[in-house]
Order: sequence, then structure tokens, then C-alpha cells
Amino acid sequence: MRVLIVDDQPTYREVACEVVRATPGFELVGEASSGEESLDLSRELRPDLVLMDVNLPGIDGMEATRQITKSSQPPIVFLISTYETEEYSKRAEECGAAGFIPKSDFDPDVLANSWKEAKG
Repeated sequence: MRVLIVDDQPTYREVACEVVRATPGFELVGEASSGEESLDLSRELRPDLVLMDVNLPGIDGMEATRQITKSSQPPIVFLISTYETEEYSKRAEECGAAGFIPKSDFDPDVLANSWKEAKG
């Protein structure tokens, strides 16, 4: 699975990149630090999966997700954040994301299991 990571915090982006690299069957194809950049890179790179931070400069992660998931062959998008699961699980659905992953829980097993659940 080709993965695009979108997060404005360089430290967390690097951690997320390492998680993707450590997960069998997943390939990191790009990184973005803003909502606008995520839109451009998702069109250019055509990832299978986008891991989208909720709080981004400019277009926030939920609006970027709405726009990305409107494409003709949209990737699966998971919102990621430090916020609580209960609040953002519902908001993820509303903007077209397949789900929400708390940053504190993100590891290779969570990534692989979330992908399996989203693919049905």
C-alpha cells in the first residue's frame, strides 16, 4: 500500500514514516506539511492511503479529507491526532475519512489492522 503522511510537525512526521517503513506491505510515497500540499501530492502521487493530521495550517485535515475523497479514485484516508477518539471518530466519518487513529496508538499493528478494516 502506497502511503502519504500529512502532518505539520516534522518530529511526528518522521515517527509516522518509520511506522510505515516498519509495516510489511506498506510503502511511504510522500510527506506533506499542510492541507494544500496534501491535495497536490495526493493528485500527483495517487497513494492508496493518506494519514491526515486534523490540525494543519491553511486548510485543516478534515477539509483536505473532504476534498481528497471527492476524487474519481480516492485513497482511503485516516485522520490522526492527539485528540480524543470519541470526539474525532464521528468527525472522521462526517468528512469522508475511513476512521480515526490517535497518535499515541499509532504503530505497525494499528496501521495494518486499520487498513484491513477499511478495505472490508
